Amino acid sequence: MKRALNILDKYIALKFIKTFFVTISLFIVIIIVFDVAEKLDDFLKRDAPIGEIIGVYYVSFIPTLINTFSPIFIFISVLYMTSRLAGRTEIISILAGGVSLLRILRPYMFVAVFFAWGSYLLNAWVIPVTDKDRVKFEYKYLRNYWDETRNSIYRQIKPGVIMYMDYFANHDSTGMGITLETYEGIEMKSSLFARFIRWDRRKKTWHLDQVTQREFLPNGNQIVKTLPSLDTLIPFNPSNFFFRLEDIQSLNQRELVAFTKQERQRGSPNVPGLETERFRRYASPFSTFILIAIGVSVAGRKTRGGVGVSLAVGIFVILFFLFFSQYFNSLGVKNVMPPMIAVWMPNLVFIPVAWVFYRLAQK
Repeated sequence: MKRALNILDKYIALKFIKTFFVTISLFIVIIIVFDVAEKLDDFLKRDAPIGEIIGVYYVSFIPTLINTFSPIFIFISVLYMTSRLAGRTEIISILAGGVSLLRILRPYMFVAVFFAWGSYLLNAWVIPVTDKDRVKFEYKYLRNYWDETRNSIYRQIKPGVIMYMDYFANHDSTGMGITLETYEGIEMKSSLFARFIRWDRRKKTWHLDQVTQREFLPNGNQIVKTLPSLDTLIPFNPSNFFFRLEDIQSLNQRELVAFTKQERQRGSPNVPGLETERFRRYASPFSTFILIAIGVSVAGRKTRGGVGVSLAVGIFVILFFLFFSQYFNSLGVKNVMPPMIAVWMPNLVFIPVAWVFYRLAQK
């Protein structure tokens, strides 16, 4: 009996893995075909080389696709494979032989551990490496990154130092109207104003023109200095002006934690979005176990409609799960709800749903 169960475990696990990789391969090909059709005009307009399109952009894009759609791929694979087993009465035969549904779930959950761990590695370490190449490609051929400008830039660049800039252009790294204010508690200690500012990409320093410096003394007097120009190390890189939350995947787990800490010190509005992404990388792999439990419970029953009925019910469930995930993630990004609670809420909501489906499953 024990040997038979071990054979059963291997049979289900291998069939599940095979179905998943076939499903994900088909979907990736379809998605890439549609993406090429959508971006073809941009590729041609900007003379993007075929080698870079395939070898840089789409090769880097595949891990992101796998990670983004893996809950759907895993769920559809479970539904399809289990429905086929139920349709051929294999599930019924196993249950009739005295094997419980919980025992049947064991090989599924063993594979789920593999998928969940792979999802975390993709989120935290693999995608940040590949996504950097994808983002560089998009900056060069798709986004007009170097033509972007920003107005009314306000940042706390480090504790007690506030920066304000009227305007900054990315294409030539120049700006106008920068003010730096240094505070000790609520008391302003000094300020610096420059009419023009330029970022030296080679030296990684700022060059200021028409500078006015003020130092505020305890007796209420000021020391005012005017300088024609000044080179200074303001601890701020202009690339941070143009940071997009969409590019957050290019930060590995260590970089994400450090960048979140840095942005919190600066008083950046991006902090909730960064924290939401950090916690999502832990919560998302856990959903694999919930979706597999629901999928097996739904598809393990033999029905007259065959695979179609199970797929219909399953797709309805996964759509609700994805809706809840996106909804609560947006609440975390907007800081309506604490990010950690927001990303874990879909899992907490669907654990009872999985339990209900398991209780109603054919045993």
